[in-house]
Amino acid sequence: MAKSSADDEELRRACEAAIEGTKQKVVMSIRVAKSRGIWGKSAKLGRGQMAKPRVLAISTKAKGQRTKAFLRVLKYSTGGVLEPAKLYKLKHLSKVEVVTNDPSGCTFMLGFDNLRSQSVSPPQWTLRNVDDRNRLLMCILNICKDVLGRFPKVVGIDVVEMALWAKENTPTIPKQLGNQQDGPVEVAVAEGDMKVTVEKELVSQAEEEDMEALLGTYVMGIGEAEAFSERLKRELQALEAANVHAILENVPLMDEVLQGLESATNCVEDMDEWLGIFNVKLRHMREDIESIETRNNKLEMHSVNNKSLVEELDKLLERLRIPSEYAACLTGGSFDEARMLQNIEACEWLTNALRSLEVPSLDPCYADMRAVREKRAELDKLKSTFVRRASEFLRNYFASLVDFMISDKSYFSQRGQLKRPDHADLRYKCRTYARLLQHLKSLDKNCLGPLRKAYCSSLNLLLRREAREFANELRASTKASRNPTVWLEGSTGSSQNVNNADTSTVSEAYAKMLTIFIPLLVDESSFFAHFMCFEVPALVPPGGLANGKGGPNDNDDGNDDDLGILDIDDNDSKSGKSTAELEALNESLRDLLDGIQEDFYAVVDWAYKIDPLRCISMHGITERYISGQKADAAGFVRLLLDDLESRISMQFGRFVEEACHQIERNERNVRQVGVLSYIPRFATLATRMEQYIQGQSRDLVDQAYTKFVTIMFVTLDKIGQADPKYADILLLENYAAFQNSLYDLANVVPTLAKFYHQASEAYEQACTRFISTIIYYQFERLFQFARRIEDLMYTITPEEIPFQLGLSKMDLRKVVKSSLSGVDKAIATMYKKLQKNLTSEELLPSLWDKCKKEFLDKYDSFAQLVAKIYPSENIPSVKEMSELLASM
Repeated sequence: MAKSSADDEELRRACEAAIEGTKQKVVMSIRVAKSRGIWGKSAKLGRGQMAKPRVLAISTKAKGQRTKAFLRVLKYSTGGVLEPAKLYKLKHLSKVEVVTNDPSGCTFMLGFDNLRSQSVSPPQWTLRNVDDRNRLLMCILNICKDVLGRFPKVVGIDVVEMALWAKENTPTIPKQLGNQQDGPVEVAVAEGDMKVTVEKELVSQAEEEDMEALLGTYVMGIGEAEAFSERLKRELQALEAANVHAILENVPLMDEVLQGLESATNCVEDMDEWLGIFNVKLRHMREDIESIETRNNKLEMHSVNNKSLVEELDKLLERLRIPSEYAACLTGGSFDEARMLQNIEACEWLTNALRSLEVPSLDPCYADMRAVREKRAELDKLKSTFVRRASEFLRNYFASLVDFMISDKSYFSQRGQLKRPDHADLRYKCRTYARLLQHLKSLDKNCLGPLRKAYCSSLNLLLRREAREFANELRASTKASRNPTVWLEGSTGSSQNVNNADTSTVSEAYAKMLTIFIPLLVDESSFFAHFMCFEVPALVPPGGLANGKGGPNDNDDGNDDDLGILDIDDNDSKSGKSTAELEALNESLRDLLDGIQEDFYAVVDWAYKIDPLRCISMHGITERYISGQKADAAGFVRLLLDDLESRISMQFGRFVEEACHQIERNERNVRQVGVLSYIPRFATLATRMEQYIQGQSRDLVDQAYTKFVTIMFVTLDKIGQADPKYADILLLENYAAFQNSLYDLANVVPTLAKFYHQASEAYEQACTRFISTIIYYQFERLFQFARRIEDLMYTITPEEIPFQLGLSKMDLRKVVKSSLSGVDKAIATMYKKLQKNLTSEELLPSLWDKCKKEFLDKYDSFAQLVAKIYPSENIPSVKEMSELLASM
């Protein structure tokens, strides 16, 4: 057998060297393998579960009269040297458990009660063989008993086996070696103590006395084993002879017992024969009973089935029965208002009867029965008859209602009296048949198409008649003087006064037309959508108004669209709307309302003829109504408003085009002088347009401004090009007039502000050109001489310039004498020429100031050139010239 690592002296010395300085003595050291649960069947060999070589060392430390015991774990460093890894105090050892998953029994765990993380499983220690394991554990247990005075809990190993192993493996060591101080003696003494401890634990004093007494009864003073064996043999022979003698004495009793057994056997055989006979009879009886039970079960099943069949047939017959009162009502009943409740009940019964004969409600096995097919055909015939009769009645009813209202002239607007259309009575009469239409839809959806067309064609006549009479009376009762469209003509006349006439009644009339009819058309669209069973959401919420404005005049009845009915079919709900349904509704609304737009167009055209600028107000009114139309089903009303907006924009566009042509005609006239007539007229027009905007139609007006001003500026440039001599004067006067007339509006209108700045730049450019022309006219030789000097300074040095042809000092004196000898008269001539050419007197002071400043700047440049090129020459200084100009 290989030597145990517990006897390895080198290992013990390595351990002592590793814990040197701790004042601890190594009692035992042994090599082990450390792992964490690698013996489990489901365990996976990971990096943290691989066995690692370690050394367990048990050490003690004396502290006064007490001795402390430790369990040290040492690991091998990179160089193979042992170093401390962990330290456990044996006073905290609570459990010693041998792992049962290890079939060799060489793996155990040590449980300590002071570990911080109890959720982490303690390490498992594996030794080479069971002897090493027992040797280590016995050493730990003895130290716990001697040092701590208690034992830890031992799990997975028998203490008796441990005691037997300790008894067999305790070495015999002379007592004389007990006083030696080396390590092995301490181990032997510990193991000897261990033996005594285990024996004392196995057998108590009382048990030992009982065992000695028992052995004494068998020994009986015989000291040798051979004599004891001979005695036992003699006693055995004596006992066997006594047993044979007892058997021979009991033979007569045995014979009696045998006879009793034979008679009992005969009785048993007779009983077996009788039982066989009874078994046959019972088998036959059991077969008869089973046959009877089978027949009874079949009869009972037939009875139950027949009862169920009768019940099902009764239910089916009840479904197939047609009540006579419903049949009479469906085939020939009246549709008067008093009879509508009976008609609705008949429709509900017919709908339920047809539904009950369909497969979801009816068992599929009944669907092909002859009686069911015949009854279904009869119900279909009833349905078609009733649908035909009801549809014909409703078509005639709608036409009669409208004819009655059209025939009454007092219902419409008359001369001197505007009549607001009132459809409350019409809708009340139609609501009587709303439930009927719902049932007709559930019975036959195809019948709704002709009914919708009939309703639309009848009501369309009424709506168009109402709109025509209202529009005619509205125009007739509105008093407004007509304004001509000649706004920007060049000729002057009394039209300017006409343009100032108040035409607000025109736009008020248009607003009244929309206020009356747009909510009416929206309400009619909503009522039609619900009355004719379209699967669309409500156009107007209860109590709401279509145009987004409140007031008693906007809507007579906010709940006109509420028909007071519930959905009959769960599938016909508002949430189930589809694109196809919306398309069908909008197509019907076109039939209902088409043609009424002509009367709105007539009002727009009438208003345009009276005052084209009122198109701005009407455009803003229309925009407000468009923003209030949100419902999908009000498609035609939204299209009508869009068309009105387009028509108003088109009419206003005509006005803008005509005004632009009037501006362009100015260039064909004879030579233009002074401020053109369309400049101040445009300011008046813009002021009027801004008054009509009222917060709306900003884009429409801005586009008109852009066209007007663009044409005005282009025309002004063309007129100026026709006479280049006076072009700058014409431009600066007209651009100045444009700025003066639009100063206030440009501060609040961004579009006009842009053109104001454009005119300001053009004015400055024209002023600069005009002033330069006047200055050069009087002082051309002086400044021409300066320009020649400036041109030569790019090529030659200033010292060489006086030697050039025409630029000598003599030439300079001639130019100065001819130009500046009468400079005051020349300047006065400039002022007169400026005054003569200008037609706008208010521009003269600012232009003269610009002229003097421009001349002084040019003369300053000339003086600097002379001082640089001709330093010895004297000319009038800039200060003298400035004083002269200031005195002019």
